[in-house]
Amino acid sequence: MRERRVGRGERSKTPYIGKSYRAILSVCLPMAVQSFMLSLVSATDAVMLGFVDQTSLSAVSLAAQIQFVQSLFVLGISGGMGILLAQYWGKGDRAMIARIIPISLRANLLCGILFMAAAFAVPAFLMRLLTNDPALIAAGADYLEMAALSYFFCAVSQVYLAVLKNTGREKISSVISSTAVIINIIGNGVFIFGLFGLPAMGIRGAALATVLARVVETVWSWAETLRPGRVRVVWRRLPVFEKEISRRFWRYTLPLLGAFLVWGIAFTLYSVIMGHLGSDAVAANAITGIARNLVGCMIRGLGSGAAIIVGNLLGANRLEAARQTGNRMLVMGIVLGVLSGLILLLASPVILRFMDLTPQASRYLKAMLIICSINIVFQAFNITAIDGMFCAGGDSRFDMESNVCAMWCFSVPLGFLAAFVFKWPVIAVYALISLDEIVKIPAIIRHYLRYKWVRNLTVPDDKKEI
Repeated sequence: MRERRVGRGERSKTPYIGKSYRAILSVCLPMAVQSFMLSLVSATDAVMLGFVDQTSLSAVSLAAQIQFVQSLFVLGISGGMGILLAQYWGKGDRAMIARIIPISLRANLLCGILFMAAAFAVPAFLMRLLTNDPALIAAGADYLEMAALSYFFCAVSQVYLAVLKNTGREKISSVISSTAVIINIIGNGVFIFGLFGLPAMGIRGAALATVLARVVETVWSWAETLRPGRVRVVWRRLPVFEKEISRRFWRYTLPLLGAFLVWGIAFTLYSVIMGHLGSDAVAANAITGIARNLVGCMIRGLGSGAAIIVGNLLGANRLEAARQTGNRMLVMGIVLGVLSGLILLLASPVILRFMDLTPQASRYLKAMLIICSINIVFQAFNITAIDGMFCAGGDSRFDMESNVCAMWCFSVPLGFLAAFVFKWPVIAVYALISLDEIVKIPAIIRHYLRYKWVRNLTVPDDKKEI
């Protein structure tokens, strides 16, 4: 396809020119802040519940896997919408954007209702899928029952936030999400410990704070879309089914949703493996995951920002600019990965000193943090390429296929064998299931250099220039 030549007067219509690191950072930093704040919720849950007891800490880390699975559906569907929105926003086609949004909203509403019903009706059953420890099952069921309503609001709010960040409002999207996190953190302190004369609710207090934060996030993001100049989510379009637009939507969304599910369910199985190796392994794994998420916020921000920036350029048919920007962002991803690994390694002594764990759990945590600091370097490269450039061009099928090979054909089966058949030590099992990011590196490099992700999705297939 030939790249459209853009004159001086037209350049301002393209949201991101992608020619400077400053332009890239202006988009990626809000995404990074949002990612950091979301990770901060898990961190404060761990710290505050750690003061209650280790059982509460471990139970919430496992119960959160249910919300994690729901988020795979919600984010996969919203992400598919985001692929098209970013490109059509770069093209300047607001009418098409308004017709795409209801498709994502319908699917997310169904997902939110189903997960809310399951968490409220059968919380103990869901916990038994994750662990065989009776104490963890009972505590986790209490959390899920209280947190059930948050699953519905999460499904709705993620559509609104995706609309905002993919239509030039990534900063306010980050502010809304970050404020909801702050409310969650404050609510944790108030409800868990019973501040200001309220009863101490413990683990149920953490769930209540999550519900409150999601309600605020949903209402605020809805109100923001009503402001002049914003792209609105028109609910009256929900019953309207447009066959051709739906076909295009699901063409790019289903592979992305499949990639999320293949990765996420395998990642949940990692927690299942660790969950059956004892409470000490669960606690150490939970804290390692929180530390990794906090340190890796800039990496995820770069990946999200890359999808928006490169998507805008592709939608504007500036294909060579998209290719050059992708190369620049991939270098940034590698640098950020090395820095993140060093930060995590240097922070390890502080984390160990701060957490009140059993001696065995502390030994596990120390080793896991070292392994994670190495793994995050490779993860940074993968996230920038796959979540950034590949996603921007609607090339999400590769993501699904690489996860199938690296996780389902390698880490998951070998992890189960190592844990339950060969009875390997906890750290050896953890190291084995951490190899998935490294295994797929050669395939990602080869696929990236083919530049199949450099595609303008706003042009119908039969009208593309070759």
